[in-house]
Amino acid sequence: MYYPLAQQKFESYLNGYDRENDRIKLKIIHTYGVVKQAEELAGRMHLSAEDTDLARLIALLHDIGRFEQLKRYDSFEPGTMDHAAYGVKVLFDEGMIRRFLPDDKWDSIIYTAIAHHSDYELPEISDPQTLLHAKLIRDEDKLDNCRVKLVDSTSTFINVSEEELGTQNITQKVYETVFENKCILSADRVTQMDYWVSYIVYFFDINFKESFDIIAENEEYLLFVEVKTRRAGSMVPGEAAVTAQKQQKLRFTAESYLLEHPTDRQPRFDVAALSVEGDKLLGFTYYKSAF
Repeated sequence: MYYPLAQQKFESYLNGYDRENDRIKLKIIHTYGVVKQAEELAGRMHLSAEDTDLARLIALLHDIGRFEQLKRYDSFEPGTMDHAAYGVKVLFDEGMIRRFLPDDKWDSIIYTAIAHHSDYELPEISDPQTLLHAKLIRDEDKLDNCRVKLVDSTSTFINVSEEELGTQNITQKVYETVFENKCILSADRVTQMDYWVSYIVYFFDINFKESFDIIAENEEYLLFVEVKTRRAGSMVPGEAAVTAQKQQKLRFTAESYLLEHPTDRQPRFDVAALSVEGDKLLGFTYYKSAF
């Protein structure tokens, strides 16, 4: 289809921005990371050639509004600009979409997917192909955001060093939402630690099994992670709760999963132990190959 042309035009569009700016650079790398995730998910889900190319195109354009937001405000804060709304404005209201795609056959799908890719939740979407792509871009975006948060400095995306971040509290509303297994509303984030937590719980809003498979993998291992949380002063640390009986149960669960989802990767069992006091995270220890 039209992805090669769209990529060429996208690169021309980027020439209007400072590619050496750390935040602009982050979003360029992120964009192509999302394209990579689109290709990976399309392959795992056995999507048609049309849907694969459409997914790549949506991934390429999903954050086009971010670049103008960063140019004007040097910020990712939603209060400065709704980057998704601005993206569909320049693409469709101002006609920029025709630079990337000569005909309008997929305009409605692209518009809906980009307009809602960063919403707290999707609106009701009746068309199956539109719903597919609206869900795909949300998963692809979160998958690459996981990479971003692992490799980029916190000062780049939330304006605070890791040391400063560690001194901040999780506000009560955010703390309660996490334990309800829900994502965090933008309006509920007060501290930078709230922002960091909100990135972690993106994964309460994953749509496809194949996305979870990618989350659980790295280049060598398929990871099974047991998370234990304990309040300050607890007599038993979280990791101690992963008893021999619990380990056996986890192994059984892993074996059942692997029977349904064969892989060449070596399974590995990790444990994440968190210590909390009220709304404050006091400590976090991650044990690789715990058992």
